[in-house]
Amino acid sequence: MTAPPRKNTARSSGPDDAHRFGRLLLAQLTDHYEGQLRPYLEGLSDDEYRFEPVAGCWSIRPRAEARSPMAAGAGEMVADFEFPEPDPPPFTTIAWRLAHVTIGVFAMRNAWHFGAPAVDYQSARYPAGAAEAISDLDQAYAVWVKGVASLTDEDLARPVGPVEPFLAGAPFAALVLHIHREAIHHLAEVLVLRDLYRAQR
Repeated sequence: MTAPPRKNTARSSGPDDAHRFGRLLLAQLTDHYEGQLRPYLEGLSDDEYRFEPVAGCWSIRPRAEARSPMAAGAGEMVADFEFPEPDPPPFTTIAWRLAHVTIGVFAMRNAWHFGAPAVDYQSARYPAGAAEAISDLDQAYAVWVKGVASLTDEDLARPVGPVEPFLAGAPFAALVLHIHREAIHHLAEVLVLRDLYRAQR
């Protein structure tokens, strides 16, 4: 596929700009999301959303059809889940991967760090269809981008704190980079699954 032109979201800044590194960090994510990922999510069908290319997939499914012992969710739809994760972990659908990025990558961090409503895998309400899932992703992404854009260089240098045990002593910039890597690689997987769906048909 030929990618549409990328937006250059990194703005030039002077030496006294308190947000200059935050803008560079944001460009890592926004260039990918707005220039690569989001255009290719247009037209995602419910069949693609639920596509299971191999047996035993984890997905988002009605509670009565859950395939995992710890299926998570507050509504009728649940995310297949187990802790500790099986080894090897089950293959996951586009639905599951979108939910993971929306809730686990963005929304939980939005709540912990930027004052958004509290949410986790158990309390989340998962969408049954592709359009709602993409809308949820867009909203969680927008809150994260706004939050990171508000951080000064001084904020980015401060320790993350105990809410993120694996990065507690690291500067907040390390968390931003981690979240962007997670979002970029999982959402790239979603696009590959779309290609696989089309190739098999």
